[in-house]
Amino acid sequence: MPINKLSEEPKQVLTVNKWKFMVWLFIITIIMLFASQTSAYLVRRAEGNWVEFDIPQIFWFSTIVLLISSVSMHFSLQSAKKNNQSMLKMAVAITFAFGIAFLVMQYLGWQNLQQQGVFLKGNPSGSFFYVFTGLHMAHLLIGLGILIATFIMAFRMKINSKNTLLVEVCATAWHFLDLLWVYLFVFLLYFR
Repeated sequence: MPINKLSEEPKQVLTVNKWKFMVWLFIITIIMLFASQTSAYLVRRAEGNWVEFDIPQIFWFSTIVLLISSVSMHFSLQSAKKNNQSMLKMAVAITFAFGIAFLVMQYLGWQNLQQQGVFLKGNPSGSFFYVFTGLHMAHLLIGLGILIATFIMAFRMKINSKNTLLVEVCATAWHFLDLLWVYLFVFLLYFR
């Protein structure tokens, strides 16, 4: 065996943080889910028997609320990087409050749809609308769970400039869910 082989240093192993990997796997899975759902929507819409309806205005307002929550989530990450504990706690709490407000507004939007005669059963366009918004709401609940964990860790002083992993994972997931909603909302507005 040549001497060069024995004196070589072992190659550095590149690793990915398991939590960051999990959040990206979560994102990829959701993208695939909604890609299949939007494809099914377009195919079903082309078949006919499609009743158009007005999307309640509250869905516009809920979109604004969710976008504002992304801004507060951004501030929470910046606060963690700067060791600003009080701003971190406040920004995470604001993000959580806006997330809850979004869910309430979505529910009120569903009630408005029912007043228009748009139900989960019967009208394929209405059914898809409920499925899209419901699936997004379910994923947002997961995001709210991550926010609660972040809030608890912030209060225990476990998040600081040297340990921002949880806030980074939370921000990545939250921003993705916000962008996903914007995509879905624009898609549903354009392809009614």
